[in-house]
Amino acid sequence: MEKLKNEWKSCGINTEMCKHKFSNFEVWNAASERAKDTAIAYYQDFAKVRSERRNSILFCGQVGSGKTHLSVALAINFLKKKTRVVYMPYRDVITKIKQNMLDAEYYCKLISNYQTCEVLLIDDLFKGKINESDINIVFEIINYRYLNFLPIIISSEFSIDRLLAFDEGVGSRIYEMSKDYVVEIKTHINNNYRLK
Repeated sequence: MEKLKNEWKSCGINTEMCKHKFSNFEVWNAASERAKDTAIAYYQDFAKVRSERRNSILFCGQVGSGKTHLSVALAINFLKKKTRVVYMPYRDVITKIKQNMLDAEYYCKLISNYQTCEVLLIDDLFKGKINESDINIVFEIINYRYLNFLPIIISSEFSIDRLLAFDEGVGSRIYEMSKDYVVEIKTHINNNYRLK
């Protein structure tokens, strides 16, 4: 178990998040049930779809609806099966990448980690204030994975329409890749678990 936790840590998943499992995801309404069912279906179908165009999953919409829980549960299940997942907490990583943009070698090394891993988990995509360089970095990562048929697990509090509005190139690639496994949770107080 310790070896596994160290592996999770090296992928960016802290030990507190290791508690996120399908078995302890609490279903409290139809939206949360659909989210859990879609996550499990994706996990079960993964071997079959991983090399195809539509090989990704998107959890988007309502804050506090369990998107991160299910994303991390997927990542942990993949890691247990020896599929390497890299966890990318969007805001932290974007800030770090931008701070190193002038060091071309380090920048390439940093971004390549997210471009080339087996499975990438982007948590809270476009959280915070967005500017053009944020979108350019995300496009570099998403486009590389899109062109090379590399799966992505994405959580974002923005709807598909809002993701497309930020940048159609990024949004449309994400949508096409995750079309078969999209969970869009409408913004509604009943869909926020934290406010139950």
